[in-house]
Amino acid sequence: MSSRTAERLGAGRWLEIGALPATTIESTHELSTVDGAKITGVLRTVPGAATVVAIAHPRQDVTHHVLVPELLARGFAVWTQGMRSPNNDIALLHEQALLDVAAGVAFVRNRFDAVVTLGHSGGGTLFAFYHEQAGLLPEQRLRTGQTGRPTGFAEADLVVPDAAVFLAPHPGQGALLLRLIDPSVVDESDPLSIDASLDPYDPANGFAAPGEPSHYEPAFVERYRAAQLARVRRIDAQATAWAAEAGEARAAFKNSDDPVDRRRALAPRILTVYRTDADLRGVDPSIDPNDRPYGSLFGRRPDLTNYGLVGFGRLSTPDAWLSTWSALSTNADFVRCAPRVTAATLLVELTGDQACFPADGDRMAAALGAADLSRAAVDGTHFGGALHRGGPTGAALAAERIGDWLGDRFRAAPHPST
Repeated sequence: MSSRTAERLGAGRWLEIGALPATTIESTHELSTVDGAKITGVLRTVPGAATVVAIAHPRQDVTHHVLVPELLARGFAVWTQGMRSPNNDIALLHEQALLDVAAGVAFVRNRFDAVVTLGHSGGGTLFAFYHEQAGLLPEQRLRTGQTGRPTGFAEADLVVPDAAVFLAPHPGQGALLLRLIDPSVVDESDPLSIDASLDPYDPANGFAAPGEPSHYEPAFVERYRAAQLARVRRIDAQATAWAAEAGEARAAFKNSDDPVDRRRALAPRILTVYRTDADLRGVDPSIDPNDRPYGSLFGRRPDLTNYGLVGFGRLSTPDAWLSTWSALSTNADFVRCAPRVTAATLLVELTGDQACFPADGDRMAAALGAADLSRAAVDGTHFGGALHRGGPTGAALAAERIGDWLGDRFRAAPHPST
């Protein structure tokens, strides 16, 4: 791969990816999950590699993750896990994503002495969820999802990994959306509907000119967060009702040859969730302070991107909302899952993170169940960018910490040439 090849890790953020070592052996594999889905993954290794690092994310293609060449150069193989619906998460169920991960981990377990999971951003919670379920006896695992769909966890081969690395893990898709969702929306069918008393981008509530630090009074922050929770509850209620309706239609279809019943069983209900770029911390650096730049994960003008097409959970089926996007319903919550992550663990935080804040890191570290737990912080933004122009990227600094930690615990191939 050319050193000029780049990977988009976030809206408007491109990181240069270094060249793979000259000795890299690359192969693509199609795997079957226990529920019959077909997924692909890319295995890259170097001669003598005995340890493989598995990278995955529930929503993004990580084939060219910026850490791939860094890990190979340090003598470790890398498996980049493909998911059944990358970059199209309208029907993303975290229970299905876990089965995708299971197929990949089982595949590489048969080829290497040790398997290490590496979850960046949302991949962190996905792997925390996987470790939690893999550490349970089959009969103890979750049997059904939020709407009664079987998970398949008891039947799946959930191999327990040898170690876990978490890089800038946010607390989960649902927990993240709870912080980002705009509670001033009063009509879910109208993207411009607004309760001015809760508008985060109204100067009357503390918003400053775009680019200038805002300041929200503690009373407003408390009222705002309570309203965010209330909005998620309202959407949960709608999603639950629609999911029940779909379940009834499927049940009717099983006992009927009527084409109307077939149509009812197939017809989707799609939730449209407007305005999900409204975390007060994006514009008020005094809330949960760290070294983050002004703006959000989506850009430097959240007062505008909040009204745009981009945003988490914009479109989803009721099942996907409850499985992935609802902080109240999802099983994929980092802190909930963390106590059963008992393998050796490295938690790497980025000092300018816009999704995982210092208090989040404290809660995650306190919840993790590993006796061998290491925690590190490096300068960088959430997606691994540099804090300062011309400075080292967060990805490069993190790679150094991760490489040293792995080298202390696992056998690496001898110095592959680049």
